[in-house]
Amino acid sequence: MSMHICFIVTRGDSIGGAQIHVRDMAVALQRDGYRATVLTGAPGAMTDQLEEAGVEWRHLPALVRPISPAKDMRAMCAAAALLRRMKPDLLSCHTAKAGMVGRLAGFLAGVPTIFTAHGWQFADGIPGGQARAVLAIEKVVAPLCRRVITVSDYDFALAVRKKAVKPAKMITIHNGLPWLEVPEKKEGGDCRLLMVARFQEQKDHATLINALAGLQDLDWRMELVGDGPGMEMEKKRVRDLGLEERIDFTGQQLDVPERMERSDIYLLISHWEGFPRSIIEAMRAGLPVIASDVGGCRESVMEGQTGFLVSRGGEEVLRDRIAQLIRDPGLRGKLGRAGRVRYEEQFTFKRMYDRTIALYRVIAG
Repeated sequence: MSMHICFIVTRGDSIGGAQIHVRDMAVALQRDGYRATVLTGAPGAMTDQLEEAGVEWRHLPALVRPISPAKDMRAMCAAAALLRRMKPDLLSCHTAKAGMVGRLAGFLAGVPTIFTAHGWQFADGIPGGQARAVLAIEKVVAPLCRRVITVSDYDFALAVRKKAVKPAKMITIHNGLPWLEVPEKKEGGDCRLLMVARFQEQKDHATLINALAGLQDLDWRMELVGDGPGMEMEKKRVRDLGLEERIDFTGQQLDVPERMERSDIYLLISHWEGFPRSIIEAMRAGLPVIASDVGGCRESVMEGQTGFLVSRGGEEVLRDRIAQLIRDPGLRGKLGRAGRVRYEEQFTFKRMYDRTIALYRVIAG
């Protein structure tokens, strides 16, 4: 059965986990003979990539990330009108705002709808006022969709604990990434560290930089990929600590796999997470991972087997783990190879895609 799947995601002008998921799913569906359409509030890097792949997308100017009752109402009405005209078999909603607007629009248009939670915005570690508001909204819109996909068991359990979504409505489908061969690692030279994350309150660049300040006697260089409102503050921290020659701020980049190839250790230091795609990217590239033990990170990083988990804000332990891997290339290789095996067994795009398509077929009828 051929299906028309419509996706809605708040922003198309950045390349984060949700955008990559939507892009890869839409392109794969089109390749396999389905029809895919993407609705988004802001054109940019993602929509450019959709155009290159021949995937149709539509602009919803009123769909913005901040809460704005007037714009949210306009976005909902515009999305519902589009859905009535296109008559897709299924609407797949991604990110918090598009998840709210999309489920309301799908309900009004009579289109079967699902929502993928790429990490709940009421997770442990998120400021209380924001978390309470999002949780209240989720309890209102959750009944309007057929199913909710959580990308980690942590998110499934969190939604149950917060009574946001009924367990019977949810299913966990872990993120998966397209297959790439393991790159050949360079020998010798300084140890290359990498973190890919926006500079915003979710990520804990400060703890990472402070930990690195105590390792200036070792041979390493750090690349911080990403943009965001907190970048200038972290650049100042680096200057104040005398680390300008060691830490590079390279902004948002679209060649992350290539940067993984040139790296030796991957880090993701955060206050909260859902199920980070960048960790899977690092495992795919054969890199050992050091990550904060938040959200679903422990569902990908196996402590002492594929990398290390550190407690939220645990600067001293983080410093020790980084030093351990810098000093021991053999351990880096061992953990990286185990991470690659885990990617191949659990986190390929095909595994995620097959499970998601099976759900689409059930919902679309």
